[in-house]
Amino acid sequence: MPPTPPPRAALVPPHPITPDAPDAIARPLLTQSWLDLAFLHWAADPADVAGLLPPGTVPDTLNGVTYVGLVAFRMHRVGWFRLPGVPYLGSFPETNVRLYSVDSHGRRGVVFRSLDASRLLPVAVARIGFRMPYVWSRMAIDADGDTVTYTSRRRWPGPRGARSRLTVRVGERIVEPTELEHFLTARWGMHSAFFGRSMFLRNAHPRWPLHRAELVECEEDLVTAAGLPAPVGEPVSVLYSPGVPARFDRPARPTGPAGIPTP
Repeated sequence: MPPTPPPRAALVPPHPITPDAPDAIARPLLTQSWLDLAFLHWAADPADVAGLLPPGTVPDTLNGVTYVGLVAFRMHRVGWFRLPGVPYLGSFPETNVRLYSVDSHGRRGVVFRSLDASRLLPVAVARIGFRMPYVWSRMAIDADGDTVTYTSRRRWPGPRGARSRLTVRVGERIVEPTELEHFLTARWGMHSAFFGRSMFLRNAHPRWPLHRAELVECEEDLVTAAGLPAPVGEPVSVLYSPGVPARFDRPARPTGPAGIPTP
């Protein structure tokens, strides 16, 4: 029998891809900055990832293709409401595995399959309180001239020992990103499930300052640990950004608190 096609979103076509946030967030639930980011992406068949998305969402695609992202960065000073960000517990290296989603309202977003972070308390709060797939890992980010290396080795809850070592060489600033580069980075919300109910959390930040990047080293098994097929070949896109400050709105559904969102 032929493979079952992925489910289809209904009602509203996907919103346009815009490099700037469609709406400002005047009274944020969360504030934070994402710094020193490396974006690695591999193309994927939508049918291979559809079953890993929250209810009510389907893979977001560009020209029939969706993507698996591995994003390493430094989370900086997570803060609630308009209070100053926390300097220690709110600042830590992070590496996430993410997919691209769209819901029946046309809202494009990301779905996190795993989020490795180096602070145990935020990991425990996010896992227990908000059902987000955070894991505690030993992590470091080291810069040497125009190269940046991100290392991660998982501690808890597992699979213990899952790891990544990524090194990128930062190139020239991108004056005009391509359609694909906007698709992969200009994501103005995240889809998740909170106690079995679908949730959309909107974000806003300045336009990404993006740089071309060369992948010098990539040894990782975080993608397969997240339940996805192993990436085949080199990434189709490697980007670097010095970072942006971000704001997050209250979740659209259900009402109530949200976890620590990430890019």
